[in-house]
Amino acid sequence: MIKRAVLIVLDSVGIGELPDAADYGDVGSNTIKNIYMNVENFCLPNLEKMGLLNIVGNEDINKNHKFTGTVAKCNEKSKGKDTTTGHWEISGLVLEHPFPTYPKGFPDDFINEFEEKVGRKTIGNYPASGTEIIKELGKEHVDTGNLIVYTSADSVFQIAAHEDVVPLDELYKICETARALLQGERGVGRVIARPFTGTEGNYTRTGNRKDFSLIPPHDTMLDYIKNSGREVYAIGKIEDIFVNKGITRSNHTKNNKEGIEATISALKEDFEGLIFTNLVDFDMIYGHRNDVEGYAEALKYFDDKLPEITANLKDDDVLIITADHGCDPTTESTDHSREYIPLLVFGKNIKENNNLGIVDSYASIGKTILDIFKIENHIEGTSFLGNILN
Repeated sequence: MIKRAVLIVLDSVGIGELPDAADYGDVGSNTIKNIYMNVENFCLPNLEKMGLLNIVGNEDINKNHKFTGTVAKCNEKSKGKDTTTGHWEISGLVLEHPFPTYPKGFPDDFINEFEEKVGRKTIGNYPASGTEIIKELGKEHVDTGNLIVYTSADSVFQIAAHEDVVPLDELYKICETARALLQGERGVGRVIARPFTGTEGNYTRTGNRKDFSLIPPHDTMLDYIKNSGREVYAIGKIEDIFVNKGITRSNHTKNNKEGIEATISALKEDFEGLIFTNLVDFDMIYGHRNDVEGYAEALKYFDDKLPEITANLKDDDVLIITADHGCDPTTESTDHSREYIPLLVFGKNIKENNNLGIVDSYASIGKTILDIFKIENHIEGTSFLGNILN
């Protein structure tokens, strides 16, 4: 009997363009494979041993015929390619309509109301790279106190502010105000606080980022597990993505290292339920900056830590490694990419050398976890539990 599921989301580590990638401008995107193809002597021996390159589409770079887990790649049914959409679908909530995006910036009536409510003017209000816009507008912000607001190809309203100009508590309250305003037809997936420090020419974003998501409109996998009396331990930005809904405790780690260590620490505890971890660095630090080498090093770091993670699994644990979308650093785009996500399942009770091919929805992950716990539910997705147990 499996008592605990460990779900690790490698944020943005996609594994090949989805059939509708052209609709999103993402033809040719394949985050994992393109890193293998562009980084000399790149390898991830522990993930490969678990079956990473046995996933459909990697036949030409695969060197292992036997692997220790069950693998697949998952199709995304929801419309979109952002963090909230991906995590919600993993947890059984498929969105029929995408969150709104603002390629020309947010409308004047919203900006005017926002400025009036927060008591500060804004600058920017266009799609931009977060690191580039603080280079462009950082000095003006510091000189005037005006908030830097911007968006991207994703459904986000981002607010950048220097921590010495706008204290974190104020910035978070400003984001809460924006979140309250951005509902209904303007209900973007996330409002994001983007604090930074430093001086002109050397502005640096800090680890105090905070996401303010919409509240999931229906119960997800998390709610069902919590309501069954089990633990739902959220690590990283999971608590932000789900607005604490369905979560029993959380550890808001700020980077991959902290997230991995918190996961290992949680594994050493004795409880039943779900450990749900998001490792954000792949996306936030490397994918959006097209830093191929940095992305590769982050993957190697996780791969190096994977044996410590698996060594701390109990016999009645199951480990699931996946992603929430792509963010291929080898393409011209600095935005997320519309991709399949990898699925690697490992544990004493899980079949080895088992390839499920293509799973029809991210939501099948959540459905399967609920089946593991024998929890009746009404989330979307088709369970693959019967195909992975020894």
